[in-house]
Amino acid sequence: MYDLIGDIHGHAEELVRLLDELGYCQTKGSYSHPSRRAIFVGDFVDRGPKIRQVLKIVRAMVDAGSALAVLGNHELNALAFHTELPDRPGEYLRSHTPKNVRQHQQTLDQVPSDDLKEFLDWFRTLPLWLDLPGLRAVHACWNEPAMASIARSLTEHGGITTSFLQAAYDDRQRLFRDMETVLKGPEAALPEGVSFHDKEGHERRKIRTRWYAPSEGHTYRTYGFRSDEIACDSALLPEVIAAARPYPRDARPVFIGHYWLWAERPGLLAPNVVCLDYSVASGGFLTAYRWDGEVQLDEQKFVTARARPI
Repeated sequence: MYDLIGDIHGHAEELVRLLDELGYCQTKGSYSHPSRRAIFVGDFVDRGPKIRQVLKIVRAMVDAGSALAVLGNHELNALAFHTELPDRPGEYLRSHTPKNVRQHQQTLDQVPSDDLKEFLDWFRTLPLWLDLPGLRAVHACWNEPAMASIARSLTEHGGITTSFLQAAYDDRQRLFRDMETVLKGPEAALPEGVSFHDKEGHERRKIRTRWYAPSEGHTYRTYGFRSDEIACDSALLPEVIAAARPYPRDARPVFIGHYWLWAERPGLLAPNVVCLDYSVASGGFLTAYRWDGEVQLDEQKFVTARARPI
């Protein structure tokens, strides 16, 4: 059985408290459970105060076989941030703009360069999703056409290589769009003249959608993943409805992170869809779901560790 754990973002104290609550004990340099395994849904780095410690804990558990982990968009961004363009030395796949440096700064400050190189090499070995007997895990969105395309690219490039990353960060290529979908979630353009500011103050003209739900009958406010962000009650444009691929209600349960949800307590997005990201990096809580083989998920099976002030 599995304990699925959401975005950690360098919050090692909360991770340790959560593992303790779940019954994991530290032996031989790694946390383990006598009868369960953890699954981490990505985003270990950036933002929090103890990024190196989080990476050491998660990697040790994966190496020992007591956990599985998938790549998050922050790990992919870290790889691109530190990968030079082959034909332009000193320039990087993820450009070192003030915005991008600011987002990655805590990792740069906290993880020594030799350690960071080792962890970046480890990121390249992580899967982008898990399709296990009884359950699925992915950082942001389970979209089978996008995943099939990514799988072909991984085979073509021999894994998460420099050439794969080059294609993944080239917005002219399909791989860029597919990786955006799987690691960040699909977007829908807002009507002309409508925008909002996200949690970091950036103006947005697109919303992350509730991709798991049928789109018919929704407005932009109700179809947006964070309905508190956008005050637009216009009906969805036909092209948004046509592009939707709702997650089947009879499909295996899928567990995601990424979306910075806010609530007094975690809940289900659908009977077989759970988001485990409840904003630990902004004063929320680190969240786990204890899965014991059930097809219909149970809101009583969440376990949380509240963030402590930094």
